[in-house]
Amino acid sequence: MKKSVWIVCAMLMTSIGLAASPSSSNGRKFYKWVDTQGLTHYGDHIPPEYVSQEQHVINSQGIEVDRLEAQKTPEQIATEDQKKQAMTDRQSRDRNLLNTYASVQEIERLRDQRMALLADQIKVTGQFLEVLNTRLKKLRVASMAFKPYSTNPKAPPMSDQMTDDLVHLGNDIHTQEQNQREKLKEDATMRKQFQSDIDRFKELKAPH
Repeated sequence: MKKSVWIVCAMLMTSIGLAASPSSSNGRKFYKWVDTQGLTHYGDHIPPEYVSQEQHVINSQGIEVDRLEAQKTPEQIATEDQKKQAMTDRQSRDRNLLNTYASVQEIERLRDQRMALLADQIKVTGQFLEVLNTRLKKLRVASMAFKPYSTNPKAPPMSDQMTDDLVHLGNDIHTQEQNQREKLKEDATMRKQFQSDIDRFKELKAPH
């Protein structure tokens, strides 16, 4: 089947060449394309249903002089743009690494400084949480003597101040716990980023 196709193509090219040979200098172009059945075709124009696929431009002697890439889908274009952006970001990061640091030791020194600062913040937040939880525990114990927590029918109702203190302490604890989680997440991210910078710096400085 393939052999017969190539024979047909050759015959077409011969006929095209013969037809065009008297005026081959006029720069007339011909095209080669493949149909949905995988058959190769030649002609001076491409059918509309194939204009979006890859095309080969040939001269009257059958020599390829140009190639037109197939039209890309929006997904293909988006993927290529992402790859280009990733390459640009990587090159920018490499330049920053080489312009900012002279050695791995400098990166490690900055890492240790920032990690120590973050560790202090985590420690302070933890200590503050201990204080808040202690206050909340004491306040809850005290609230048991008032309605609606007390089982004593003669117990007085809880004051507005105590109610507000319970609500505010609960909110403060929730906020500080969220801060603590964010700091711990930041710690893990920072460690990973510095290690990535160190590994990449070593690659850039390695003899080639």
